Amino acid sequence: MDLEAIPTPDLLLVRVLSERIDAAGAIQFKDRMRELSAPPGGVDGNAARIPVLLDMSRVGFLDSSGLGAVVAVMKLLAPRRLELAALTPTVEKVFRLTRMDSVFTIHPDLPEPLRHVG
Repeated sequence: MDLEAIPTPDLLLVRVLSERIDAAGAIQFKDRMRELSAPPGGVDGNAARIPVLLDMSRVGFLDSSGLGAVVAVMKLLAPRRLELAALTPTVEKVFRLTRMDSVFTIHPDLPEPLRHVG
């Protein structure tokens, strides 16, 4: 799974560079997110408290395995928050139909300062 992590002072921005999060890539997604979001120096550092913002603007397809992987990452990161940004219409519909839009903080777009980072 192709992901890019960009640390900022307020959050960790993770861009999903793949077009799909599905059964074929769900395990790689979880493993890569675990790798990228591991705070340097262990869980006691300040980085362990900053939220992770997942940029999903390139993801055009998300199946139930992909949704399960995103939920698993949310649980893995706890007590850190996993927030989502820039969902495509198809992916947004999956979150809405499964009512996961009430579980996650979902931003319609990336915040302006982060649009040109990286």
